[in-house]
Parts: sequence; structure tokens; C-alpha cells
Amino acid sequence: MKLISWNVNGIRACVKKGFLDFFAEEDADIFCIQETKVQEDQIPFNLEGYYQYWNFAQKKGYSGTAIFSKREPLKIVYGMDQEEHDQEGRVITLEFEEFYLVTVYTPNSQRGLTRLEYRLKWEDVFLNYLQGLDRLKPVIFCGDLNVAHKEIDLKNPSSNRKNAGFTIEEREKFSAMLDQGFLDTFRYFYPDKPDAYTWWSYMFKARENNVGWRIDYFCVSARLENLLKNAFICSDILGSDHCPIGLEIF
Repeated sequence: MKLISWNVNGIRACVKKGFLDFFAEEDADIFCIQETKVQEDQIPFNLEGYYQYWNFAQKKGYSGTAIFSKREPLKIVYGMDQEEHDQEGRVITLEFEEFYLVTVYTPNSQRGLTRLEYRLKWEDVFLNYLQGLDRLKPVIFCGDLNVAHKEIDLKNPSSNRKNAGFTIEEREKFSAMLDQGFLDTFRYFYPDKPDAYTWWSYMFKARENNVGWRIDYFCVSARLENLLKNAFICSDILGSDHCPIGLEIF
């Protein structure tokens, strides 16, 4: 089974930059996207052979997630049943017979860390949500988690220690999630691989020079370890300031 995740930074713009060509070429069983930036009346396409599930932010042109699946799930849940955290369309959960699939667009702490306090509250709620699912059956979750976990996960760690996405608080929350029985699948396969990034600033020719961050992830319940086949980053695919990532499992 092949799964793809991509922060598209606006699905309508990404469609104009080749999204559908990549989608067709990959032929994934499940395809998750984040930062869709659309409302229900703005869904840009039909995808033959896929069930579509969209979670829209209340604020127009902001946030949002979607999942496209060849398999029809047993159940679909939008959000985490937490009103404070469910206004921005950041979480979708599909329940299948063997596992839960969650896509997530974690809040950014913002310039000056103006949203760090909220972000840390979100992290606790989301981990609690994942643990609740994991008690029932294994979990696969993916998306833009807005954190570079280790120094190897960004080009310039020393100059970013107090910046959103690389604060000690955010990194500790990611470590805490792993400590609760989840695996970062890319690092499972490639623990020491440098220069493997999923997001680049639009400024200063960052992508051309590969000055990036790895902030997009596929994570799984540790008990799925023996079923993992591969994790990969499609760094050559343009269309967004993020690139797609993938997981092969089962």
C-alpha cells in the first residue's frame, strides 16, 4: 500500500502547477493534502476512483486538509472533538479495518513565536487524540507537523533555535510523541541521511540551494514496524513550497 502526503499551499494554485500529473503518476492508495485553502464550493476537481474527504477552515483561504482514498473507510471523523482546536480544518481521521489514518496540519508558532503557547496546547490535545486511537488499533498519521525534530532535519540549526519550527519546546513535543510509541518512518529507514528536506523558503533561492527543513512526516504506531517497506521524499516535485512525501507499508 502506497500513501502520499503533501502540503500543497493552496490546492487550486497547485493544480495549475502540475498537481494532477503527479497524482496520476503516483497512483497512491491514499493521498493526503494539507493547507488546501478552499471552501466547500471551491473544490477544484473530481478524482475518478477515489473517495474524497475535505475538512475546511472557517476562515476563507486558510488552512484545511483533505484525504483521497481508493478504499472506502468504515468511518470518517473531522477534527478532534475539541471546539477550540477544530475551527481551522486541520485534522481528518479515516478508520479502516486494520488501522486509523490521520492527516494533520499542525499550527505554526508564527514569527516572533506569537502562537507558540497555543501550539503547545494543540500538541497535547493531538497526542492525547492519537493515543486514544492507538488503544483501539494501529495509527498511521501524516502531514505538515511544522517542526524539524533534530539538527539533521534543517540546513541551519544554529541560527534557528529560537525560530518557529525549531524551538526546544516544539522539538520536545515531537520527542514526547515518539516516546509514546510512534515511529518517524523516514528516520526509521534513513537515520543519518543529511540534506533531506520537505520545505524551502521562497526567498534567497532556498530550494535551488537546498536550504530547507524536514517538517512533513509519516509516523506510525510502533507495532507496525515489521510492516514498513519504505519512506521517501519527492524533493524534485514542484508546485508548492513543500514537496510530497510517501510511505510504503504492508
